[in-house]
Amino acid sequence: MQQKQMNIELRTKTGTGVCRRLRNADMVPGVVYGKGVDPMPVSIKIRDLQAAISGEGGQNNLITLVGGGSLDQSIAIVVDLQRDPIKKTYKHVDLHRINPNEKIRVTVPVVLKGIAIGVKEGGLLDLAHHELHAECLPGNIPDHIEIDVTDLMIAHSIHVGDIVLPEGVALLDKANIPVVSILGRAKEEEAPAAA
Repeated sequence: MQQKQMNIELRTKTGTGVCRRLRNADMVPGVVYGKGVDPMPVSIKIRDLQAAISGEGGQNNLITLVGGGSLDQSIAIVVDLQRDPIKKTYKHVDLHRINPNEKIRVTVPVVLKGIAIGVKEGGLLDLAHHELHAECLPGNIPDHIEIDVTDLMIAHSIHVGDIVLPEGVALLDKANIPVVSILGRAKEEEAPAAA
């Protein structure tokens, strides 16, 4: 898991107008909250936020907050990142201040490895879950969960309980839920009977 740094500034003013002015100044309004801490409104430069969530870990990167008074040198992760659906600009970010010695729950992307036997035989690969929910210490958050599908045959699935995980990581999803399956071949259309 990557650890990044991000500069933040505390805000005293909140509201739609204030947030709009921040966005126009290439800043993203946000809130930092966590166990035993009152929510604190902050503002972040867009380029700092982009740098903090870049790389394989994405929103699961551990972020050391720089500045922000009592938040200085706190560790946080991005819990929610709102984007404008048309402009694709950042509208708001929620940061969760974490204790590096306490387990947290995160959403981790699934990455498939290999070409399944069933696909080579004409089957269709169906990835039912692109992300899984995990619980671990912040330092053990995986960038992704890799699933090897090489031996997967038609009409077979890999379930949550079948996934080999890194040490210290537990999945919260039910063990019997299929994550990836190979669906049967598409039926070939029969040739029309000759008259």
